[in-house]
Amino acid sequence: MTQSSSASPELRRTLGVGDAVMIGLGSMIGAGIFAALAPAARAAGTGLLLGLAVAAVVAYCNATSSARLAALYPASGGTYVYGRERLGPFWGYLAGWSFVVGKTASCAAMALTVGAYVWPEQAHAVAVAAVVALTAVNYGGVQKSAWLTRVIVAVVLAVLACVVVVCLGSGQSDAGRLGIGTSDGIGGVLQAAGLLFFAFAGYARIATLGEEVRDPARTIPRAIPLALGIALVVYACVAVAVLSVLGSQGLGQASAPLADAVRAAGVPGLVPVVRVGAAVAALGSLLALILGVSRTTLAMARDRHLPGALAAVHPRFQVPHRAELAVGAVVAVLAATVDVRGAIGFSSFGVLAYYAVANASAWTLGSAPSARVVPAVGLLGCVVLAFSLPGVSVAVGAGVLAVGVAAYGVRRWVAGRAGARGR
Repeated sequence: MTQSSSASPELRRTLGVGDAVMIGLGSMIGAGIFAALAPAARAAGTGLLLGLAVAAVVAYCNATSSARLAALYPASGGTYVYGRERLGPFWGYLAGWSFVVGKTASCAAMALTVGAYVWPEQAHAVAVAAVVALTAVNYGGVQKSAWLTRVIVAVVLAVLACVVVVCLGSGQSDAGRLGIGTSDGIGGVLQAAGLLFFAFAGYARIATLGEEVRDPARTIPRAIPLALGIALVVYACVAVAVLSVLGSQGLGQASAPLADAVRAAGVPGLVPVVRVGAAVAALGSLLALILGVSRTTLAMARDRHLPGALAAVHPRFQVPHRAELAVGAVVAVLAATVDVRGAIGFSSFGVLAYYAVANASAWTLGSAPSARVVPAVGLLGCVVLAFSLPGVSVAVGAGVLAVGVAAYGVRRWVAGRAGARGR
């Protein structure tokens, strides 16, 4: 398969298992848990917990495939690298394109979420300040990012624990509200799973940082399932607690599900704490997103799918500083000028396309049927969930991928013409 054409310096390996797990948790236990439950409940009704289980199964398959590939290809870029090496340059490019474009929009959305919680009247200004501050943290080295992520994860987990205890310990909690049926049909459950899967997808950050992990063949296969398992337990506890107070109908109508749940549980004084937790969680998601997008940008720049200057590695901090600054600048401009919170449905579609390539790549690692079960289930799950998303998300997501394919084709055509003239 095609190898990277670049000879740019490698990044420094400084992250251990604990650091990698924390970065994965910082990505997964982010703002999504404060917002994703409501649209998922609207889609699934009483089948919300079943939708969560479906999302967890698909996420497990994706995580297993990603861990196997990351141990074999411990370089920055994640599925961009795996698709390139196992399936060919086009599939790697398609994964990288869907990740960089979709996650850049997600970065801006997370930044605006921070602004909306911290100072709603000046949401855009706060969003830009958050992007600048976190880009500076990432510029100073991945260890600084890992340290800040630990603090953020600890704060968010403490807030979520308070929500669970308050809801389950209140007189308003009723196990009968949990629901075990599928009142809105299997389509609703699958759509909820697709929406909830987006919140699980942060474990990819561990793989995209593969070039900065110590002993990657051992560390990454341990860190990815650990982070995913912890996130699943947290999500399940929060979903059960909130459902037991609001029920699926009340949850589906909630504008701020966790805040509404503690208010309904009779502890309105906890609402400001939940708002702070949501803002901190959004910061954690934004930090990890910038890390992941900049590393995939680095990998694509090494192969000249993006400007080669973005492949530079800082001689002191050992980070892809130009890629980080470029990503930070684009996100800051988006956060300052556009409200993309309601226009990034395609990001879920892009993430599922990204993992479909990961599972297809893992399929090629072995011919034994037992080795292909997990990637086969993961690939099928990604395709089904992607096309179970709302129609607008599917249409926009497919359009974004089509633009990327067209750009790839034009670039190959131009390169072919230039090569023909040179002969």
